Amino acid sequence: MPYRDKTAETMPREALRRLQSERLVAQVARCYERVECFRKRMDEKGLTPADIRGVEDLNKLPFSYKKDLRDYYPYGLFAEPLEKVVRVHASSGTTGKRIVVGYTENDISMWAECFARMLTAIGVTEKDVVQVSYGYGLFTGGFGAHAGAEAIGATVIPMSSGNTALQIQTMIDFGATVLCCTPSYAMYLAEEIERAGLKDQLKLKAGVFGAEPWSETMRARIEEGLGIKAYDIYGLSEVLGPGVACECEAQAGMHVWEDHFIPEIIDPDTGEVLPEGATGELVFTSLTKEAFPVIRYRTRDICSLNYEPCACGRTHVRMRKPSGRSDDMLIIRGVNVFPSQIEEVLLKVCGQDVTPNYQIVVDRVNNNDTFDVNVEMSESFFTDDIRSIDRLERLLVERLRSTLGIGAKVHLVNPKSIVRSEGKAKRVIDNRQGKI
Repeated sequence: MPYRDKTAETMPREALRRLQSERLVAQVARCYERVECFRKRMDEKGLTPADIRGVEDLNKLPFSYKKDLRDYYPYGLFAEPLEKVVRVHASSGTTGKRIVVGYTENDISMWAECFARMLTAIGVTEKDVVQVSYGYGLFTGGFGAHAGAEAIGATVIPMSSGNTALQIQTMIDFGATVLCCTPSYAMYLAEEIERAGLKDQLKLKAGVFGAEPWSETMRARIEEGLGIKAYDIYGLSEVLGPGVACECEAQAGMHVWEDHFIPEIIDPDTGEVLPEGATGELVFTSLTKEAFPVIRYRTRDICSLNYEPCACGRTHVRMRKPSGRSDDMLIIRGVNVFPSQIEEVLLKVCGQDVTPNYQIVVDRVNNNDTFDVNVEMSESFFTDDIRSIDRLERLLVERLRSTLGIGAKVHLVNPKSIVRSEGKAKRVIDNRQGKI
């Protein structure tokens, strides 16, 4: 049935808090009974489910971590037997054991509902044609967007990722009005569309981009390149998948669907809950997830929450775009560096002289960290004039030092020389592991 019920999105905060408390109490009791890891941590803290009477007691509960998913691989954190789990998704497992998550039939319906809310928040209706260019398979991206679009009655083009020429041809031939993919792939599509002179044949009006960090400057580039409004979406497999939070047409932060998830901001070092508006690590508790619920899951994403009323009328809290992940943060010569900071400098300082494609290379030589940033020149700037290249490189070195508090070597490289990604972009190469 097409998604129509929007009452939950405008629920008064007092009623929302009562609903959260009711669902939290039930979820804690359920996890204590069914999830060994959670029960052990509750017991270690001397807690029983009876000690949790509502959201005011949330901070008493133990945290959960990504490491738990590897320690209890593959199904040890599930709260439902496999005969009730209708689907599993997993990470690539490139850095160790895969992160495995499961969904009951109700979980799948709730996921579709959350993504449908997101699409309606940006004006998508049953009249739209949604091209889903997130990957399908064990990655959660494609399935969430697909189900959400179907839930509002939109026409879905399940393209998955890859085959860029066919992506563009399908987009034009099938009349896609909404594009769902990673922001780096959206930028690549925009480049190829511009190169082929096909922009005037597009019917796109909006794009839903997530699964990797991207800056406001990159948003502006995508909007200009594709002639659309570009909207940010947040999700992670451990909590649900894409659709946990999203922007509305006001583009003033991403609404977290608080009837299904409770967000907190904590100090990443002490674990203490921070006051409203403070910046820290984002933590989620899932209230309605059945197969794989999480209690106080530490995302490692750094952001803040805004409880002020939104112009769109929705009452659910808004999260600021994460500035980075504490586990993606690079520590170079004792300085904390987020890749998103570098992207913002590159695109703001250089304008159209560089593309959004860059790569950070960190190494260790003679006990010292080296820090290089390869930046791709645009076709319009590409030149053999060494003086122009040198001038732009010096400017970038200066601005990066001012922003980061650390020096980097900047190398302007030829157009198209940095490998494009049809999924998540690989921005960082850290070669220091094992080196003294």
